[in-house]
Amino acid sequence: MKFQKSILRNIATTACLFYATSLSALDFTVLSDIHVIPGNENERQLYQAIQEINQNDSEFVIVSGDLSNEGSDEQLHNVKKILDTLTKPVYVIPGNHEDTWSQSAMKTISDIWTSDRFVFETDSLVFIGINCGPYMKMGDGHIKQEDLIWLDTELARRCNTSGKKVVSVNHYPIKEDLDNYQDYLNILHKYPTIVHICGHYHVSRYYKGGDIDAIICRALDMTKKNDGYGYTNFSITQDSVFVNNKTIGQPERREFAFYIHDQHPAYEYIEPEKFPEAEGFSIRKIYQDNASIFTRLAVDKDRIIFGNSLGLVKSIDMDGNEQWSIRTQASLFSRPALTDSTVIIPTADKRILWLDKENGQMLHDKTSEGPYVADGLIVGDRLYQGGYKKFECWNAASAELVWKIDANNYCQAEPVIDGDDVVFGAWDSYLRCVNRTTGELKWKWNNGREVTLLGPGNCVPMVTPTRVIVVAPDRYMTVIDRQTGKEIWRTNFDGKYKVRESLGASADGKIAYAKTMDGQLLAVNITKNTPEIAFVVDAGLGYEHAPCIVKEFEGVIYMGSRQGVVVAVDAATQKVLWQHRCGTSEVNGFELQNGKIYASLTEGAIWEFDKL
Repeated sequence: MKFQKSILRNIATTACLFYATSLSALDFTVLSDIHVIPGNENERQLYQAIQEINQNDSEFVIVSGDLSNEGSDEQLHNVKKILDTLTKPVYVIPGNHEDTWSQSAMKTISDIWTSDRFVFETDSLVFIGINCGPYMKMGDGHIKQEDLIWLDTELARRCNTSGKKVVSVNHYPIKEDLDNYQDYLNILHKYPTIVHICGHYHVSRYYKGGDIDAIICRALDMTKKNDGYGYTNFSITQDSVFVNNKTIGQPERREFAFYIHDQHPAYEYIEPEKFPEAEGFSIRKIYQDNASIFTRLAVDKDRIIFGNSLGLVKSIDMDGNEQWSIRTQASLFSRPALTDSTVIIPTADKRILWLDKENGQMLHDKTSEGPYVADGLIVGDRLYQGGYKKFECWNAASAELVWKIDANNYCQAEPVIDGDDVVFGAWDSYLRCVNRTTGELKWKWNNGREVTLLGPGNCVPMVTPTRVIVVAPDRYMTVIDRQTGKEIWRTNFDGKYKVRESLGASADGKIAYAKTMDGQLLAVNITKNTPEIAFVVDAGLGYEHAPCIVKEFEGVIYMGSRQGVVVAVDAATQKVLWQHRCGTSEVNGFELQNGKIYASLTEGAIWEFDKL
C-alpha cells in the first residue's frame, strides 16, 4: 500500500498520464473472478458487463480465472455460452475454482477453449497467459514444469528478434501465493515484460512482482467493497500503462497509471530457509521429472510408478532410472495400484488401465464414466477405487467390475479397508461405510451441513476396531462409532488447533495425528469418549493446508508441507528430529517400502528417506 500511494503521488505530478493517452493506444478489457453459476446474480451482471464491453474501445477481452464456482461442466459450458455473446476475441485461463474442484479434472477447460493457456501478438506486444492450479486438491498455486518451459520457449521465439514487449497473465499474483513464483519471475525477467495481470484477491491493487509492475484486477462482484459489479479496462501506449476501474452503468475511473519499465536485471533467487543435516538418516533425491507430479507413488521392492501432469505413467527403478512410460490423454491425479504382476492406473480421461508391471504393456483398457482423481487400494484380489460420483470394486485380476455405488460428487481420498468394511469420504459431504463384498451401505455420516466443500472428501480416515476418525475443512476432528456411524465426539478444540485434511495414526492405533493449519503436529487420544490431547509439537511449518497424510514408521512421525518441507518427529520424546527442504512445492504423500519412506513433490521430484 505504501508503494501504491507513492506511485499515485508520482502520477499526480505527471498529469499527462491521467488526462492524455496516445492515439495509438491499445485498449483491452479484463474480466476476473466472475464466479458465474447458472441463475445467480453474477450471471445477470456478466450479461450487463458484456453489453458495455461490446460498445467500448477494447480490441479483445481476457478472462483471468475463476469463471465458475466449482468447475463443473454445467457451469463452464454456461460461462462459455455467455462469453460467446462478446463481439470481440476472448482469451481465457482457469483459476483455482476451476482447478481445485473440477468435475472433468480440468479437461473441460481445454476442450472448450482449446487449452488452459494462451499466447497471441499485437503490433508491439506479446500477451501470454498460463494456468497456476492448485490441481484437484488444496494447495498453493503452482506453475506446471511444462508450462514454465513453454513460457520461456514462446517468449524467446516471439521477443528476441521482434522487439515486442510482454504482457503476462495468470490468476495468482507473482508472489508467495505461487510456490514456484521465483521460477516464474526468473523467466519473465529475461524478457521485456511491462506488466503482469492477475486476479484472485477480488481487489484492485498495484504491486511489484520482482522487478515487474503488476496489477491485481477487481472481481466482477465487488458489492461487499461498495464498488458494485464491474471489470477492468487497460490502455497501453508507447510509454505508459493505464488501468481503469469500470463499474457497470457508471463512468470508468482511473486507478493506476505508470510508465513502461521493460528492462529487468537477472532475477536473483531468494534462498528459502535451510535446515541442519538430519543426523541418523539418509535423505536423497532420486528423480526429477520434466513435468509436475500430482500423484502419490506406487512402490514395490524394485520400482516406483507414478503419473505426471502430461498424462504420462512412468516406472523408474530405486535409483531413478526410467524403465518404461505410456501416455494417457489428460493429467494424472490418482496413485497407481500394484499387484504382483500388474499396475492399475485410474486416469482423468475416464479409463482404468491394467498394465504389465515389468514393461508397461497394455493388458486391459476399461472405459468408465467420469474422471478418476482418487487413490485406489488393492486388498486381496479386489481393487477399491473412488471416482466421480461413484465408488467401485473391481476384480484386480480379470478387470471386471464387481460392484458400484453412487455418490453425489467426487470420491477423492484413498479408502480404508478393514475386515468386512470399506470406509471412504466424498465431496458430497458424506463419509460412508459399506460392505466390502457387496457394496451395501452400512452407514453414512456428515457434519450436519450440506456444504460439500466442508466435508471429508479428501481425508484418508483412521479406522480402529471400534472407531473411525476424520478431519475436514470445517476444522473439526470427529470420532465415529464404527458399527453404527454415530458420533462419539466431535471438536474444533475451541478454535485453538485448526485441523483440515491431514491425518495419520500412531503405531498402536490409539493416537490420531493431525497436522494443523498452523504447522503443528496434534496428537489426540481417540480411545476416550471425550477429546483428550496427548501432545502438540510445533513443526515450524507456519500456515499449512496441504492434505498430505501423516505417517509413523519405526518410531518416527513424518509430516509434509505445502512448500516442500518434510519434518520428522520422534514419537516417544515428541521432539523434532529434523526438517529437510526438498523443494518449494506441496508434498503429495508418503509411501513405505523396503524399510524406507518415499515421497513425491508437485514440482516433479521424488525423494527417499531412510533411517540408518
